[in-house]
Amino acid sequence: MKIHPNEFRVPEGKKFDIDEWPTRVEPFYKSMEDYQHILRDHVARLDAQQQLLYASNKYAVLLIFQAMDAAGKDGAIRHVMSGINPQGCQVFSFKHPSASELSHDFLWRTTRDLPERGRIGIFNRSYYEEVLIVRVHPEILRGENLPKNGGKKLWEHRYRSIRDFERHLHDNGTRIVKFFLHLSKEEQRKRFLARIEQPDKNWKFDENDMTERAAWKDYMHAYQACLKTTSTEQAPWYAVPADDKENARLIVSQIILDTLEGLEMRYPKIDAGKKKQLQAIRRRLSKQTR
Repeated sequence: MKIHPNEFRVPEGKKFDIDEWPTRVEPFYKSMEDYQHILRDHVARLDAQQQLLYASNKYAVLLIFQAMDAAGKDGAIRHVMSGINPQGCQVFSFKHPSASELSHDFLWRTTRDLPERGRIGIFNRSYYEEVLIVRVHPEILRGENLPKNGGKKLWEHRYRSIRDFERHLHDNGTRIVKFFLHLSKEEQRKRFLARIEQPDKNWKFDENDMTERAAWKDYMHAYQACLKTTSTEQAPWYAVPADDKENARLIVSQIILDTLEGLEMRYPKIDAGKKKQLQAIRRRLSKQTR
């Protein structure tokens, strides 16, 4: 069963109802063995594409992951990117901003960690927190010391800033792919219980997670507005059904693969002078003995 990424792409400028968007779809694998086989194939192809990305040195790739707690962001990143050369890929997780970060505009702290050409950068949470968690908890704005807390049009202005920022990155060679791992509230409940029941996962759960769960409707409203407003041709959002972790990983890896392969990268060609130089080095090496 082939994965068609466009089926999960949030349409630009069209209706998007997060309540109607599925959190589970028919699996793209027949068994766990089949899942492992497909994932290994995806990972191997991603590794080959990452080497091309580094060698061609024309593009950077930024992958953004956003989701409710327990949706599987960490697992998706770990499994999908497991075969990528660590030298060509960096992961950044963004928690509550520091006092220094709050003294700058809301895009500043993530801008410092953007990937350079030839590399893949992964944001586990991102500048989108500023139109998600801050929208659900507007009291956070007090720490940002904005004039009149940004005014009534704060969110509209931030959406515009994000779209302009992402367009700027795209125009300068950074390809952006954004994933919203769409988890159902019931599946989150089950995963929270599993974290409590498994001692090695207790550290991942605390009372604050329940506080955020209580604001589920507010978060869904914030996510719907965010995805609908900031999914563009240059920086699309993909709302990935996440109730099935394995299925979500296959969808994510296919989307990344399609993005990289769509760049149609090639290894740099060498000129006649370089070829001549390499042949001369080859002859010298061939004459050497141990």
